[in-house]
Amino acid sequence: MKQLWTKEKEIEFFTESRKFATPEQLFYISSDKKYFAYWPKTYKDEKTTLQSRNSLIGSFTEKYSVDLLQEFASKHNWYSVQGVVCEEIGLTRQSSADVAICKTKDIVQKPENILILFEVKMSIVWNWELKQTDEEEELICLGDYKSHQGNPGLLRSDSMLKAIGKSINIRVSDYAASRIPIIILGNTPITTSYHKKVDFLKNAGIIQGFWSVNSAPLDDNGENIKRTNKDGFIRMDIYAELENSLEKLITEPKEFFSSMKSKKELGKIIEIANREIDIEKKAEKFLALIKE
Repeated sequence: MKQLWTKEKEIEFFTESRKFATPEQLFYISSDKKYFAYWPKTYKDEKTTLQSRNSLIGSFTEKYSVDLLQEFASKHNWYSVQGVVCEEIGLTRQSSADVAICKTKDIVQKPENILILFEVKMSIVWNWELKQTDEEEELICLGDYKSHQGNPGLLRSDSMLKAIGKSINIRVSDYAASRIPIIILGNTPITTSYHKKVDFLKNAGIIQGFWSVNSAPLDDNGENIKRTNKDGFIRMDIYAELENSLEKLITEPKEFFSSMKSKKELGKIIEIANREIDIEKKAEKFLALIKE
């Protein structure tokens, strides 16, 4: 069974990356020549910015997510695919899906073969110091995200806004996207300012959830949200919880619909839809009319 995000996964990232990347591409360098994953909160000297790690951790976490979801996909004879392109629903080669569960393993997909879309918003959560000697390198964990000056993963407002923006773009690209669930996959909690927003996005049907696959992002078991009031955000504590949440997404197909019509228009649509005998036919008629 696949493992959720842990400190060991971050060690794996740095170990693998050091095979081709320099310490300067992976770490901040302090005034006394120490290598930090993030600036410690106690660090007051001159600071530089680090952009070179972004693409590396992005590729690593997308591949990690593909592997994490493949076990679930395989049970249904589906595929976990990285970088899915489907121009009909706004997924271009320049802005492809990070990960998708699909009926086929092709990169270029048809909307009807895409079952769930995932936008991956993960990064290094803990702070690490790289210690070097002539013989070896060692990674020392300096503390969780409350011990450093960075905002990792879903704690970054720009990450949240980019994920929301991309999801809306998919939703408004074509009605073919209306039945595809969208999940934002992270490895941190979200800030309190986003609690109501993620619940609203889920209730409105735009995004079906912001899920963290890091069960213990804080070392001291400090305040660490499990879920928001309406499950817009959920922290997955074990793999089975992630799997059960995925099963719920696909058990009963749902459809996104959005409109802004007068009460008179809505009344007419409801009246016409209600003439159908079967309850599902009523829903189908309603959805068809509201899209006109």
